[in-house]
Amino acid sequence: MAEKVRDLRSALALLEQMPDQLIETEVEVDPLAELAGVYRYVGAGGTVKRPTKEGPAMIFNRIKGHPDARVAIGLLASRKRVAALLDTQPENLGKMLCKSVENPIPPVDLEGDAPCQQVVHKAADPDFDLYKLVPAPTNTPDDAGPYITLGMCYATHPDTGVHDVTIHRLCIQGKDELSIFFTPGARHIGAMAERAEELGQRLPISISIGVDPAIEIGSCFEPPTTPLGYDELSVAGALRKEPVKLCKCLTVNQRAIANAEYVIEGEVIPGVRVREDQNSNTGYAMPEFPGYTGPASDHCWLIKVTAVTHRENPIMQTCIGPSEEHVSMAGIPTEASIYGMVEKAMPGRLQNVYCSSAGGGKYMAVLQFKKLSQSDEGRQRQAALLAFSAFSELKNVFLVDEDVDCFDMNDVLWAMNTRFQGDVDVITIPGVRCHPLDPSNDPAFSPSIRDHGIACKTIFDCTVPYDLKEDFHRAHFMELDPEKWLKK
Repeated sequence: MAEKVRDLRSALALLEQMPDQLIETEVEVDPLAELAGVYRYVGAGGTVKRPTKEGPAMIFNRIKGHPDARVAIGLLASRKRVAALLDTQPENLGKMLCKSVENPIPPVDLEGDAPCQQVVHKAADPDFDLYKLVPAPTNTPDDAGPYITLGMCYATHPDTGVHDVTIHRLCIQGKDELSIFFTPGARHIGAMAERAEELGQRLPISISIGVDPAIEIGSCFEPPTTPLGYDELSVAGALRKEPVKLCKCLTVNQRAIANAEYVIEGEVIPGVRVREDQNSNTGYAMPEFPGYTGPASDHCWLIKVTAVTHRENPIMQTCIGPSEEHVSMAGIPTEASIYGMVEKAMPGRLQNVYCSSAGGGKYMAVLQFKKLSQSDEGRQRQAALLAFSAFSELKNVFLVDEDVDCFDMNDVLWAMNTRFQGDVDVITIPGVRCHPLDPSNDPAFSPSIRDHGIACKTIFDCTVPYDLKEDFHRAHFMELDPEKWLKK
């Protein structure tokens, strides 16, 4: 690629060179619901309520109440864009990330001044106010408040000193307060905060916003692929073949991503929980990736903010919860995790993996499996079981043969219609812990569910039995280069 992408600005510069991948507007927009409402029509994709489909990223150059800031949205809301930003092909993303996890390059400290600290606002300043300093949007009129949806939260375990970066739901609660939602047992920083609370300590944390897309993708890996103690910034280092640069925070004992657009410094306070919608009383949090607006939590942790630093004329980066952007960030690392585990168990059989938009990148995976001999019959279902092990939030797995394009859900459903019989090809595993944001994962929905967040995991085996493969050849067309007939 002509443009070397290492931060948000170089990523946007690359997209400017690509036809129909980035648009800008000079029309002033209100960050309170209006901004997300506009982008829903332009190209959010994912499980956002129609009419939107996959479209370009967008930059809003005039933000109401924030004269010196811009907002970028939808940067990763296209697999094609993600591939371009990581300098690879769309179908290769999962495999590329798998290799990066296995060959990490740890972050290093930046020598010299950090771009993210060009402008400094400390909480002790009399005019310090998060609402004015950070142009965080609300996605809908029902949101609990302004949300930071793409904040790279970085913290250190109080016992071991290991670091981790993850993305969490962050809502502005006051001029120097943020709420942070930890999914129980799902993220490492939550475990760090729990341990600090046991010790009666505050947990220093930095929140870097507007960073290299490689960091945003890499930060979404989860156990068992990246266990506690694995710094996911090392994945971004491997993707870029050079370490991520960190800088020391100015007001807390923590580091931040040096070339971020914004950094929020603060501490997670032990023994304090806040109601997410304490200011709005809407009863809702924000739209989550399954396409529903989730209830506000009354058990969020509190971050006391000590400083906000940013670049000159900063660019806020945000996303819509259920959008194609979430599919990219959650789904591609899931593909990498599944591919890595199955490849270790049965090399050469799994050809590719796709975590589709319909599942938000988390709930559904399509495994393209090649049976090399009669003894491989049944291994495709073993691969599905490994996928469930690799990613606990996975609910449904579709198995297809190597001649089916796993990235094209029309082709997957074609395989289901011509190579699948419900009485023999559905395998159900009831009563397994899955994901609390799926509203059907609830005792009211099924008697097999004992607690909210439990699901029946299901395998749809749309592969041809090996001994019948000769009866299922797809139509063979002549192979040729169509350019001769398509030249203008």
